[in-house]
Amino acid sequence: MAKNFAAISRSIVDAIGGAGNVVAVTHCMTRLRFVLNDESVVDAAALKSITGVMGVVRNEKQCQVIIGNNVSQAYAEVLKLLPEDFAAASDAPAKNKITLKRIGAGILDALIGTMSPLIPAIIGGSMVKLLAMILDMTGVFEKGASTLVILNTIGDGAFFFLPVMVAASAAVKFKTNMSLAIAIAGILVHPAFIDLMAKAAQGQKVEFIGISVTAVKYTYTVIPALCMTWLLSYIEKWVDRITPVVTKNFLKPMLIMLIAAPIAIVLIGPLGIWIGTGISAVVYTVHSYLGWLSVAIMGAAWPLLVMTGMHRVFTPTIIQTIAETGKEGMVMPSEIGANLSLGGSSLAVAWRTKNPELRQTALAAAASAIVAGISEPALYGVALRLKRPLIACLISGFICGGIAGLGGLASHSMASPGLFTSVQFFDPSNPMTLVWVAGVMILAVVLSFVITLLLGFEDIPVETVTPKEGKTAEITTPAPLPVAADAARSH
Repeated sequence: MAKNFAAISRSIVDAIGGAGNVVAVTHCMTRLRFVLNDESVVDAAALKSITGVMGVVRNEKQCQVIIGNNVSQAYAEVLKLLPEDFAAASDAPAKNKITLKRIGAGILDALIGTMSPLIPAIIGGSMVKLLAMILDMTGVFEKGASTLVILNTIGDGAFFFLPVMVAASAAVKFKTNMSLAIAIAGILVHPAFIDLMAKAAQGQKVEFIGISVTAVKYTYTVIPALCMTWLLSYIEKWVDRITPVVTKNFLKPMLIMLIAAPIAIVLIGPLGIWIGTGISAVVYTVHSYLGWLSVAIMGAAWPLLVMTGMHRVFTPTIIQTIAETGKEGMVMPSEIGANLSLGGSSLAVAWRTKNPELRQTALAAAASAIVAGISEPALYGVALRLKRPLIACLISGFICGGIAGLGGLASHSMASPGLFTSVQFFDPSNPMTLVWVAGVMILAVVLSFVITLLLGFEDIPVETVTPKEGKTAEITTPAPLPVAADAARSH
């Protein structure tokens, strides 16, 4: 049944304190992300009770409302409810006391807020590259055929120019000039600069006004452009204050470029690369020591990471690892068990529940998780809502993650693992990878389904209308018994 997103969005805005309480709003693949003037006026209970809202996540900087795969429709309706001058009004920065907790939350918010809008392009590029690999492997086109070259170029575009995309997205996040951010990031992937960095890597001395320039390859990177754009937001404000009004049209952008670009090349760029490399080194050092166990732990932890938004922290690491080695063998394989387990658990809920609305939600969530690998509808609409199915998913995710690790599965792209995207784990040099990934996916669905039925869950009451009085009567469905004791029931 089609949802009335206009009504849903109006209820959401009312529950968060009205349009006047909204400082900024954006969305990712499944969530509306609100930045509010006053967090204390949010009616959390009312927000969670809205039909169509799967869950709510709150932190010091954002109120995130989980809608599901149709979040863009809700976002469009929310924008209609905000003032016409909303964009201008949202430029006022919030002043908060600086603490380590706020710094950490700010870094996480900046990373997630910047990367979330880029995920569709990254997934699209990954799948096109995967298609080119399959066509090349099957011999549909000759080796080096122009069609394959063009397909690879289409798939690689989002990754090669990732610093530019990050700069554009971060400029929106940090409220700085997007064209200047793009121009400075473009320097890092300019052919002449790439050639200069290649020479520096071979030992040739490269300097800028006497300052040594570190040899760095910026294509496929995230952190340098993100840090550079954050710094640009402060440089732009400072230059704006010191430049005379009559010279702002030409002197202001020139000074910003002359200040920000050299700092990016000499300092921020190399620092960002070191940070990104350091994070990757920590993650995959753990993987090298723990092996399959690290994949198992990640498989169990993944739903919890998604709940907090921390899963986006791994996006730069995955991109960099695939760019350097051609595959990623820890985070992406763990997602197979995590995503499919949420789907299997939702199927169990749909099978057992007496609530028609919950059954419909669970079936849709299961299809999203199993087929497309989008697990948040199942996580928020079913598992977290009913508690015990979430426990079943964590157990199943651990077991299936361990098996994926033992099978040596690794992803060659960044699409969220599901039935349609499982081909990303196929290794042409090892055809058995198809058997392994199929086995893990089937096991995840079956195992989570069975564990959910064994654990049971407290069903959501069904509201009905009594014919005589026209009043709503609440009929509570009892929690199901374990499968063995409940086998005699008919469904």
